[in-house]
Amino acid sequence: MMLAEYSIDSVRDEDHIALAAACQPGVGLCTIVGIEGSFSRRLGAQLAVFPDGSTVGDLADSCLERQLASDMMACQGSRVIRYGRGSAKIDFRVPCGGGLDILLEPAPDRAACRSTIDALRTRRPAQLAFEGCRHMAHRTYLPSLKLVVMGEGPELKAVASLCSAMKIDVDVLSRDDLTLGLAARNVRYDLWTACLLLFHDHEWELAPLEQALTSEAFYIGAQGGERARYDRTLALAARGVSEEQIARLTSPVGLMPACKSPRTLALSAVSEIVDRYEQMRAAA
Repeated sequence: MMLAEYSIDSVRDEDHIALAAACQPGVGLCTIVGIEGSFSRRLGAQLAVFPDGSTVGDLADSCLERQLASDMMACQGSRVIRYGRGSAKIDFRVPCGGGLDILLEPAPDRAACRSTIDALRTRRPAQLAFEGCRHMAHRTYLPSLKLVVMGEGPELKAVASLCSAMKIDVDVLSRDDLTLGLAARNVRYDLWTACLLLFHDHEWELAPLEQALTSEAFYIGAQGGERARYDRTLALAARGVSEEQIARLTSPVGLMPACKSPRTLALSAVSEIVDRYEQMRAAA
């Protein structure tokens, strides 16, 4: 029986895809519950194993994923297996020479998996408990990253294109096809939503900036040089925006200074936003 509402095709966030797969009957779930040494995936990273041995998710190494699929088929119940350093599987090694403790669940709690996915869809963080696992009691999930980008010109198009390629949920609002005052009232920010303003005519920024700065958005950025930042600060203060709220504003945007092309600016700005989101995910 396939449950269409929990199909992996409906999941954009790569961190949630194995969980979504585990909502389906017959699918096993592998979770990293311990890391010794260096490894390129975080604690809690997951892989789902289908009855035919195929997998979804990402644990960085195809040899490890094949081994997990094989071990899952032989599992009669949930158990933690050590891979790499300190493992009884002396013929199998983990990249970087470390050791991994991985919880294999041939039949994870389907109701709990579905409840977790339901919470994430409504933009609420959620936890999945691992009963009887002494390494890790639960795994926390955050709602997926969302970006609201407003602006004009090729920079706006470049950010939208990059978000599409990275499967980042993005709302694009252009001054060419929307009246910003109306559009801004329809925008909803939460703790996992970022706001990015890419205007050359900075007068268009004030209303949407005022809204974003009083919201829960975890990142608020606006492009522009020193003069633009100075004028923007004075204009926001004149509208009654507090110093504490104005201090939340990131400008200039991006990890790279003085970008000279729309695509470079898009890469720089989106990288900064993803970096801040991943810091929240790591701390969850």
